[in-house]
Amino acid sequence: MTNLAANLVQTAADHGDRPAVRLDDAVLTYSDLLSAAAGVAGMLKARGIEPGDRVGLVFPNVPAYPITFYGALLAGATVVPMNPLLKAREVEYYLNDSGMSLVFGWDGGGDAVAEAAKSVGIDSVIVGAMGPSAEQIGDAEPAPDAVERADDDTAVILYTSGTTGQPKGAELTHHNLDSNCRTTVSALIQITPDDVIMGCLPLFHVFGLTCGLNASVATGSCLTLIPRFDAGKALSVVGRDKVTVFEGVPTMYAGMLHHDDAGSADVSSLRTCISGGSAMPVEIMKAFEDQFGCTILEGYGLSETSPVASFNQPGKERRPGTIGFEVPGCEMKVVDDDGNEVAEGEPGEIAIRGENVMKGYWGRPEATAESIPDGWFRTGDIATKDADGYYTIVDRKKDLIIRGGYNVYPREIEEALYEHPAVAEAAVIGIKHSDLGEEVGAAVAFKSGEEATPEDLKAFVKERVAAYKYPRHVWVVDELPKGPTGKILRREVEAPEGTGS
Repeated sequence: MTNLAANLVQTAADHGDRPAVRLDDAVLTYSDLLSAAAGVAGMLKARGIEPGDRVGLVFPNVPAYPITFYGALLAGATVVPMNPLLKAREVEYYLNDSGMSLVFGWDGGGDAVAEAAKSVGIDSVIVGAMGPSAEQIGDAEPAPDAVERADDDTAVILYTSGTTGQPKGAELTHHNLDSNCRTTVSALIQITPDDVIMGCLPLFHVFGLTCGLNASVATGSCLTLIPRFDAGKALSVVGRDKVTVFEGVPTMYAGMLHHDDAGSADVSSLRTCISGGSAMPVEIMKAFEDQFGCTILEGYGLSETSPVASFNQPGKERRPGTIGFEVPGCEMKVVDDDGNEVAEGEPGEIAIRGENVMKGYWGRPEATAESIPDGWFRTGDIATKDADGYYTIVDRKKDLIIRGGYNVYPREIEEALYEHPAVAEAAVIGIKHSDLGEEVGAAVAFKSGEEATPEDLKAFVKERVAAYKYPRHVWVVDELPKGPTGKILRREVEAPEGTGS
């Protein structure tokens, strides 16, 4: 029996005076973090939250996130992290779908959380960057001991999606997350209490959650936070806090490499850099390593795999352009449409099984069965495997767009476009972009007699989805390509010449 929050309890006992979380001049020791989380746990219990109840978190990277995350886990609740850039309309979907009992929001994030919670009819608790105030905790008795949970109990529901419907909640168990975290800190990054980890990856994303927050808490190292990534700020924090482990997506590395301060920044403390989220351009990797004198190790994973599945691992040959090979506790293979392994060097879909693979999709047994038909999770990513066991991603089976490390699901944006009274048809696609990896583009056909400008449509969607999701490129067509059944064929939609960068 386990509870992921037991790692915080143990680390506070072993390293109570060590810094746990830092945000510029604000520092919480592990004793401080456990005390604050225990206050949240007590408050949740006083509000009637039971083990297994869903509790939402809508925060940027501020101390309130780890405080409420571990507070909810201490109380035995299941955490549902959400992007703080979401609008009320989007938050409301997550609240409804997960059957959430309570949601925490940040007082610097606008009214979206409170508005969505009121609409659904649940409580919202809006807190400052350092977490709930004494007045918000009230007379609740602190609860510093982790409620006992089973290995297979759901610790976190992370929303993800293909392109054929609304986002699905991947249920990650206490064992999924603890196992993947321990693999990360022991076999991959080899973190010790003396390390300082850069916390610029969003903690609401599984990469930042597992490899940043959970890894630091499990080892007693320090996580230094940046609420929203800025290349200049990141370079400054590396020097100021003597960051030893940097974790980021390729656009972050490109941003720091091309920043005006790149030549003068003090990055001498860095020993390891980790990249994931999307493919790292080999040119960026080489240039960054030459500029900053450190090694970038690239890996691969998904929300459904907690996330780390493969990695270019320390002490073994690193092959730029590949995603390495399986991490301990995880098996991978490349299969055809029937689930049979393909020949060496031939492309096929990556299938994964192991301790890191999710329990299933929340409330969606059919989607779970489709994704895990035979005990192997089908990733939707096409790759090859060479004679030495190294995997190389060659394409994406799904239409997922990854813009600057953030997932954008075409169907969701199309649904927003369809809300415009002039739109008859819409197809959203990814457009190659030199800095972001992909940009969001939309082809639109109007209803007879209706019209709107591309700028009108961009503004319309921007009001309905998070800022990173709305299409920067919109073009008007007479009609969209369709298959025999009338289904719009995204794969045949082409952006106008000159679109993208």
